[in-house]
Amino acid sequence: MESMPSPLPPSMPLASPHVPRSKPHHGAARDLFMYLLMFATLYTSAISVGNALFELINRAFPDALANNYYNTVYSNDSIRWALASVIIAFPIYVFVAWVLKKEMAQDSTLAHSKTRKWLTYLTLFIAAGVIIGDLIYVLYSLLGGELTVRFALKALSIFIIGGSIFGYYFFDIKKTP
Repeated sequence: MESMPSPLPPSMPLASPHVPRSKPHHGAARDLFMYLLMFATLYTSAISVGNALFELINRAFPDALANNYYNTVYSNDSIRWALASVIIAFPIYVFVAWVLKKEMAQDSTLAHSKTRKWLTYLTLFIAAGVIIGDLIYVLYSLLGGELTVRFALKALSIFIIGGSIFGYYFFDIKKTP
């Protein structure tokens, strides 16, 4: 059986259609590292901001029954540690989050990363747990007649920190296509 002649001249090679390829993805191990780093620095920053706020509230509304010398020394150390933690951890969080957002803008398939979703939902779970625990303790204290300005400010600071994290990541994960 004889083959059919090609309609193209012999000097023109057959070309395969060009398929656009996205930038190669770095891989699951890198994703896990980047998201763990981002969320660990977020948790460190949130806890440190909370500790600093607690100590500032303690200074503004001191406990009359507490040993003031010990509390002052402890308070100074606690504030110094919290500030050092925030000064180091928060810029790392912002930088890693920026890198990950930039990569997602370039390759929208990264928004569907299982690592991203699992760690984001874990963060939502932790933030929800903090908020629920805070509300339970506020109600418990209110029912026991123990609500003071100092306590209310501490509860409010926990609620604001946890609520901010929960709100940001809740809406971030919902807007993912």
